[in-house]
Amino acid sequence: MSMKSDAPAEKPRRFRLIFCTALLAVLGLAASGLVERAKSKQELAAWTEDQAIPTVRTVQPQRGPSEEQLSLPGNVKAYYTGSLYARASGYVTAWRKDIGARVKKGEVLAEIAAPDLDQQLVQAKAQLVQLKAQVEQARANADLGQLTDQRTSRLVAKGWSSAQQGDTDRLTAASRLAALDVAKANVEAQQAAVGRLEELTRFKQIVAPFDGVVTARNVDVGDLVNADGKSGKALFQVSDIHEMRIYVNVPQAFLGQMTPGLRASLDLPGQEQSFEATLVSTSNALSEDSRTSLAQLQAANPEGKLWPGAFAEVHFHIPSDQNTLHVPATALIFGSDGMNVAAVGADGRVELKKVGLGRNLGASVEIRSGVSLSDKIIDNPLEMIASGDVVRLAGADAAVATAREARAEARATAARSERMN
Repeated sequence: MSMKSDAPAEKPRRFRLIFCTALLAVLGLAASGLVERAKSKQELAAWTEDQAIPTVRTVQPQRGPSEEQLSLPGNVKAYYTGSLYARASGYVTAWRKDIGARVKKGEVLAEIAAPDLDQQLVQAKAQLVQLKAQVEQARANADLGQLTDQRTSRLVAKGWSSAQQGDTDRLTAASRLAALDVAKANVEAQQAAVGRLEELTRFKQIVAPFDGVVTARNVDVGDLVNADGKSGKALFQVSDIHEMRIYVNVPQAFLGQMTPGLRASLDLPGQEQSFEATLVSTSNALSEDSRTSLAQLQAANPEGKLWPGAFAEVHFHIPSDQNTLHVPATALIFGSDGMNVAAVGADGRVELKKVGLGRNLGASVEIRSGVSLSDKIIDNPLEMIASGDVVRLAGADAAVATAREARAEARATAARSERMN
C-alpha cells in the first residue's frame, strides 16, 4: 500500500524539477542577452567616441640638402650678333656665303654694283683737281699782290706815289692772301668729300665684322638695296658662337643667391648631354609685371652644339643651409597671427606652433623657426583644428582595427561557450 502511494507523489516532483530547470535556463538566456546587449551598447558608445577622434597623417621636418637646384626656362643667344645692312645703293652682283657658313673677320659675303656712287667719286676727284688748280692760281695772285705792295710802299715813302695807291695795293695783297686761304680750304673740303665717297665704295662689299657663322641671308643676285635701309631685314646676320649667352628671368625670392660665378647646367631639347654655364650678372632691376630679374649666364661652345635662339632648361646649383628645415606646403595653417603648423604630442593632443617661413619651393617651404626635427607635423590639417584637440595617427589605424577584431572574436567565442553550457 505504501509503494503505490509513493509513485504518484514522485511525478509532481519530477515535473517541478523539470520546470525549474527550464525556468533557470530561460532566465540564464535572458540574463545573457541583457548582458550582451549592455556590452554592445558600451561598445557602440566606445566606437562612437572612438570615431569622433579624427585620424591624421603626420610628417617630420627634413633638413635641406647641401645644394639646391632651381630650374627655370632660359633663352640661348649668341655672344655677338651683327646685322649687316647696305651702306651703298645699287644692285647685288654676287653673294659669297650662305647660311651656316663659318666666316672670318673681313671676309666678303656679297658684292654690290653702285654705278651712281662710282660716278660721284669720279666727279668729286675731278672737282678736287680743279680746286687744286685754283689754289695755285690764288697763290700766284697772292705773290703778285705782295710784290706790288712792297714796291708801292717804297714809292710812297719817297713821295713818288700817292698814299691812296699804297693803301690800294696793300689791301689788294691782303685780299689775295685771303683768297689763297679760301682756295686751300676748298681743297681740304673736297678731299674730305672724296675720302667719304671712297669709303662708301668700300661698302660695295659686305664683309664679316668678326669671326662667326652666317645665321641669316636675306639677299639674292639682282636685288636692289638702298644705303642705310635699316627699316627692312638685314642683308646678312653673322653670329659669334664660340661662347653663348643665356638669359633667364629669376624670381625675386632667389635673387639673393644669384651671385656672379654661380654654377648652372643647361638641358636642351634634342641634346643628350648637359652643358655647363656660369652666372655673369643680373639686371639689378625687377619687372613690375612678373617680379623677376633678368640674369645673364655664359657657356663655352667649342663644338657649336649650342645654337642661338634655342630654349634651355637652366638648373642653378644653389648652396643651401642644412640647418634650414623643410616641411610640405600643405602642412601650413594660415591664422590671424600668421603662419602656423599643427604638431602632435606624445599624448595625442595638438599644439599649434607659429613658424617663420623662408622660401617657397613649390611642394615644400623653408621653415626658419618654430619647429624641430623631432616634431610630428600634421599634413593637410583641418581648418578648425585647435590646440588641445585629440587626434589619432594614421599609422595606428591598423593596430586599432586588429584589436577591435580580436575583441569581437573573443566575444563570439564566449557566447558560443555559454550556449553550449
